[in-house]
Amino acid sequence: MRVVSGSKKGHPLQAVPGRGTRPTVDKVKESIFNMIGPYFDEGLALDLYAGTGGLGIEALSRGVENCIFVDANRKAVSVVYKNLDATGLRDQAEVYCNDANRALNALAKRDLVFDLVFLDPPYAEQKIESQLAIMNDHGLLAPGAFVVAEHDAKDKLGEQIGSLMKIRETAYGQTVITIYRKEI
Repeated sequence: MRVVSGSKKGHPLQAVPGRGTRPTVDKVKESIFNMIGPYFDEGLALDLYAGTGGLGIEALSRGVENCIFVDANRKAVSVVYKNLDATGLRDQAEVYCNDANRALNALAKRDLVFDLVFLDPPYAEQKIESQLAIMNDHGLLAPGAFVVAEHDAKDKLGEQIGSLMKIRETAYGQTVITIYRKEI
C-alpha cells in the first residue's frame, strides 16, 4: 500500500494489524481518483471508516486542503496517525476514534461542509444509505460534493438519496465503488 499520486506519491502506508480492516488496493484507489479528480484545489474531505487513512491521505496528496479521519477501531486510528506522520500531512488532518453516526452528528454541530467524502465501512456493518441521508439532511455536503462508497457487490445502493445522485458504479470483483454527487 502506498500513496499513488500527488505531492506524496510513492510514500508507503502501514496497514492495520489483523483482518478487521480491508484497505482499498492501489489499483482501485487510482481508479476512484481518476473518476472524481484526479487532482483538487483545496477543499475539505471526510474519510469515514478511515482504516489506514489511505483514501483521505491520497486526497490530501492530490490537493485537498484538509481531511477529517474517523474510525471506531483504536488500532486503525493509531495507524492513521502513523501514516499521516510518515507522509508529513498531520497538520492538514483531524483524527477521531468514534462511531460513524455519532461522528456525523458531531460534525454537523460544527457546521462543517465537505467537498469529498469516503465511505468504506466493513461489509458486515454497512449503513451507507442511511449515512448518506444523515449527511444530506444535516447539510454536511457542499454543492457538487462527491461521495465515494465502497461496498460489497451484493449490496445495491439507490440511484438518488436526497439531493445526492448516483453518477457512477464500477465493480472490482466483489467490491463495488459507487459515486454520488450532490446537486449544485
